[in-house]
Amino acid sequence: MESVNNHGEATNPDEGGGEPEMAMYPLPRIMAVANQKGGVGKTTTTVNLGACLAELGFRTLIIDLDPQGNASTGLGIDNRGLETSMYHVIMHEAPLENCIEPAAVKNLFVAPASLDLAGTEIELVPAFSRENRLKRAIEAIQDDYDYVLIDCPPSLGLLTVNGLTAATEVLVPIQCEYYALEGLGQLLRNVDLVRRNLNPSLVVSTIVCVMYDARTKLADQVVKEVREHFGDKVMRTVVPRTVRLSEAPSFGQPIITFDSSSRGAVAYRMVAKEVSAHGTPRGTR
Repeated sequence: MESVNNHGEATNPDEGGGEPEMAMYPLPRIMAVANQKGGVGKTTTTVNLGACLAELGFRTLIIDLDPQGNASTGLGIDNRGLETSMYHVIMHEAPLENCIEPAAVKNLFVAPASLDLAGTEIELVPAFSRENRLKRAIEAIQDDYDYVLIDCPPSLGLLTVNGLTAATEVLVPIQCEYYALEGLGQLLRNVDLVRRNLNPSLVVSTIVCVMYDARTKLADQVVKEVREHFGDKVMRTVVPRTVRLSEAPSFGQPIITFDSSSRGAVAYRMVAKEVSAHGTPRGTR
């Protein structure tokens, strides 16, 4: 499994055997980024993976479904007083294209969240076809993008159910720390519930180990355990815990523009290349 050392170079603490056969997924890929445990690098992964996919030339849309709106502000979008936001898309079925904003990175676009989104968990309860609001919205625009990344809230409410119902894949960031797998079992059970009742094609396709600290044996132990459980769904690249990664959102930038040569930027570029290697180009099977 590849990591990044203190000099920003790729390393491979998991010297494995031959290359496993890769599962392939057709474009456009609609990926719900989810983990029901908070503070695990979910939004950081959404923002930086999206930016790196865009840098590779893929038209990428980030949908901010988390009422905290950190994916929006982390890409420099002022989500105060938005005329149209994901709240209007989910609650009033406004066209998704009406709320999409271009980010500073070429090929990257954002559908921002606003504070109003916090009320949708209650407002959606009596709504007709409440689990399918986002799915219908994405269907109208999905051919305009290669990747759609949905930043889900760290809980299983109706917003996350909307994200899982709209997606074809689930990407799970897992922190390389104690209790890393806490909540993961529940997430997988909930993914299975959504698959059986709402979205038969949903699969957990991608797991990214983040917040890796090479100074601790625990980090290596967690990575090993995750790989034993999930095999080739786990990306070879592990994302290191770095100060620069944590600083970038406060400047409204992804790591590749905030500090392009940093270890975090190198790692997320490698993750993006791995993720995109599993994508089937349009028009092929």
